[in-house]
Amino acid sequence: MPLPPRAEVVVVGAGLAGLSAAVRLAAAGADVHVVDAADHPGGRLSTQVVDGFTVDRGFQVLNTGYPRTAADLDLPALDLGWFWTGAVVRVDGREHRVVDPRRHPGATVDTVRAPLGGLLHEAAVGAFSARAGYLPVDRLLAVPERSAEQALRRARVGGEALERFFRPFLSGVLLESELATSSHYLDLVWRSFVRGRIGLPARGMQAVGEQLADRLPAAARHWGTEVLEVSGCQVRTADGTTSAGAVVVATDPGTASRLLPGLEASAPRQVTTHLHVLPSSPRGVPLVVLGEPGGQLVNSVVVSDAQPAYSPDDRALVASSTLAPTREAEIRAEVARAQGVATTDLEHLTSVTVTGAQPAAVPPLQHRRPVDLGEGLFVCGDHRDTPSIQGAMASGARTARAVLRRLRPAVAQA
Repeated sequence: MPLPPRAEVVVVGAGLAGLSAAVRLAAAGADVHVVDAADHPGGRLSTQVVDGFTVDRGFQVLNTGYPRTAADLDLPALDLGWFWTGAVVRVDGREHRVVDPRRHPGATVDTVRAPLGGLLHEAAVGAFSARAGYLPVDRLLAVPERSAEQALRRARVGGEALERFFRPFLSGVLLESELATSSHYLDLVWRSFVRGRIGLPARGMQAVGEQLADRLPAAARHWGTEVLEVSGCQVRTADGTTSAGAVVVATDPGTASRLLPGLEASAPRQVTTHLHVLPSSPRGVPLVVLGEPGGQLVNSVVVSDAQPAYSPDDRALVASSTLAPTREAEIRAEVARAQGVATTDLEHLTSVTVTGAQPAAVPPLQHRRPVDLGEGLFVCGDHRDTPSIQGAMASGARTARAVLRRLRPAVAQA
């Protein structure tokens, strides 16, 4: 369905930022229309079915520790399957479970015995987690900013814990292995792990965007429509031009920079995920296995252990990620070692390289960048906040409030 000639608000982009803004604007009574070049909502949260298996665009998860996730989504309706809080560390061919003892007390002994430098360093890891998890956010952000690696070293977690646990674990989250990311962002991310749970929707991560989109009137959703130009408060597509009281550009950073010349937005992080099928799960515990120092593998996890709906039968779906673009043949042996199986057991399903996977968050952390560009033009996305689902949704909420301040000040102040 083409956009109408006139609208109160046009949101360009149906990712979580744009949808979060649109849902709030619609709830406030605004005539809002959302347009996206893709044939489905969700943006980077995209899911397809391959040979009966549910396959997300890369290894993605939903973190209930993010404030906006808990507040804005109907989590029970997503029918989430859960990962354990922690990871498997492999050292000299042996596996060691490192988990949150609050949630998995039966694995506490395994965690204590893990080769992470001894009890003093493990106590330092616990202290770091408690600080990030329970200090007020303003106090976390008031600490002098440094790199994530520098912050971990100052926390005295020790070299073994840093290299065997934190570096590979955080590489899969931050999509960079140098741990050059801002310590302020590290604190926020670690806080979410301490306070929340990690899950997968039964219908895949795209279901998150679909849930938000379903809160909009059908006539307000315009999928499969590419925006060619944004000029002031006008949006041009192949079907014509729409004039609006406000235009919100909520696309990926590259597209936003093209539509809004002069805007500083980029997403330099990338990830390649290889999907394999095994006859059955090798361990049956929903824990991510961390890559070993010197290897290409960041992590490998049987996603169907956490969310059985991802598999059409009793076979196991394995997702294994690298930061550099890799071919499946290059990584197969590492995946087999991580999962404790023979390479011949692995059936390659598909591989996905996601360029522009997320913005960088290096110091100084540019938290809550401006979303109101003036003259009725707005921009939102995780590049305006933090590179995460939380950042995207928080940016959308901020943008909705800014639009309402311009168009309906009485509603914005209510």
